[in-house]
Amino acid sequence: MGLLTVLVTFGLALLVVFNWHSVGQMAGYGYFGGFVVSALGGGTVLVPIPIAAVQFALGGILHPWFGPIVLGPLCVGLVCSFGETIGALSIYAAGYSGGTPLFNTTTGERMGKLQTLYARLMKLMERRGSLVLFILSAVMNPFFFPTSLACGAVRFGTRRYFLIAFAGKFIKCTAISYAGYFGLRGIFTALGIQI
Repeated sequence: MGLLTVLVTFGLALLVVFNWHSVGQMAGYGYFGGFVVSALGGGTVLVPIPIAAVQFALGGILHPWFGPIVLGPLCVGLVCSFGETIGALSIYAAGYSGGTPLFNTTTGERMGKLQTLYARLMKLMERRGSLVLFILSAVMNPFFFPTSLACGAVRFGTRRYFLIAFAGKFIKCTAISYAGYFGLRGIFTALGIQI
């Protein structure tokens, strides 16, 4: 897992360095741009939005609202995690309004396997929902979306869902932002680019 984290950090740093002109424009959008991109990325499964790359880049280039510059990624993490959680509420709402029938219908063998997995996820959410939601929102993974759907389907509680998901996403977004802060500053210093 540690090696994967280093590789992802290095990959994001290279992506930002090779697309520096786009990142320079991104700084103009600032915290509001980070919030909007995170909200859109947090609320969609079908359209991939590179929220991690945006958070990584903003963590390296935005200055904090107050205090020393090293607090910039903390502010980025706060804004982006709030945006992602707001976006994820749409997935929660979809589960709340119609997520339960997903495992009650039987159409085809493949759908049967998906329904079985979803039914297991719903049972897990009923037993250990808070812990599962926190862990899956605190790390980058594709399982947060079905977990949000299941949270809605088991009537997890909107406020509880929001607070737990926000806490996990704050950890994830802040870690990505700090990776951008330390990674990009080192690369830009080596290349002689002033931020």
